[in-house]
Amino acid sequence: MQSPYFTQHHEDFRKRVRDFLEAEIAPHAAEWEEENGLPRSAWRLLGREGCLGLFHPRRAGGAEEDIFTSLVFLEELGRLGFGGVRAAVSVHAYMATHYLARSGGAELQSEYLAPAVRGERIAALAITEPNAGSDLSRLATAAEQDGDHFVVNGEKTMVSNGMVADFHVVAVRTAPSGPRPCGTTGLSLLLVDARLPGVSTAPVQTLGWRAAGTTTVTYDRVRVPGNRLIGKINSGFYQLMRGLQLERLVAATLALGGMDACMDDLRGFLARREVSSGPLARMQVLAHRIAELATELAAARQLVHHTAWLFQEGEIPTTECSMAKLYTTELACRLAEASLQLQGAHGYLASSAASRFYRDARAATIAAGPSEVMRDLIGRAVLR
Repeated sequence: MQSPYFTQHHEDFRKRVRDFLEAEIAPHAAEWEEENGLPRSAWRLLGREGCLGLFHPRRAGGAEEDIFTSLVFLEELGRLGFGGVRAAVSVHAYMATHYLARSGGAELQSEYLAPAVRGERIAALAITEPNAGSDLSRLATAAEQDGDHFVVNGEKTMVSNGMVADFHVVAVRTAPSGPRPCGTTGLSLLLVDARLPGVSTAPVQTLGWRAAGTTTVTYDRVRVPGNRLIGKINSGFYQLMRGLQLERLVAATLALGGMDACMDDLRGFLARREVSSGPLARMQVLAHRIAELATELAAARQLVHHTAWLFQEGEIPTTECSMAKLYTTELACRLAEASLQLQGAHGYLASSAASRFYRDARAATIAAGPSEVMRDLIGRAVLR
């Protein structure tokens, strides 16, 4: 579609990445859903195609492309229609490794980031805890300094890629906080090698996003070398606040692609399904429902693209990122629900694409800050 944000370079890349995803990833996505994760061969394919370092610096093997190149990739990734695949890849490429690309030292970038860009090492981001989600001040996983090491104790949950990850980027508390964890000034980010003694993982069964390989990770007296600190000690809150804006923009963009896939599936069903008066697509009541959803989708796309433009211009558009994430992910739920309803018994089958869209859509309203938190952030910003 014509857009002031995308050039011919972006459209050429879109065709290339769409062809790649359709040929190499789409045929296996349903199998990976059943297996609860992507195989290492898929990660290497994504790395060789240059999909895992589009936004990372060249010194670490990345392409250092603009944000709209990433938007193209994320939209096409979302169009696959498998939320678990898009979650696994985006967590690796835009969330966990983002902190290494922005704040990691040369050694960390050489030893971990560059192989991650090549798809040779898989990354996970470990922030959420059983008793602490969006409220970072409640994080309790502790990293106490012991000589030239940190000793990490705690538990993280809802960790995408946790079953296959080679390393975790972990939010830890590195400053004393009294008898109860509280506050944001004592947080840091550590890179924890998943093979270290004391690191254990357990799979978590989720409603959707099954290929993301979600796990709970326990750190039991894990000794982490001090040079695995990402950025400065006790600066983790500020790193996370910036990283979360990118994460929310990524979530919004993936939702756009997912909605494109959902709409395509619904249109195809309505065109094929015959009733006494002809295809369902000719029924005015259904056409009007599709018109409303298509209009909202077009509006959501413009909001996401404008937010990306602000991001590209050097701003950290906190409010717009929250708006984009809130609007697109909630719209994805409404569209998925409409698709399931309009496809009737066919849509209700567990094997249908409509039921998968329905399961997957809800997860995006929770990850990277639930919709209730987005509304709170937006409301406070507007009323400030």
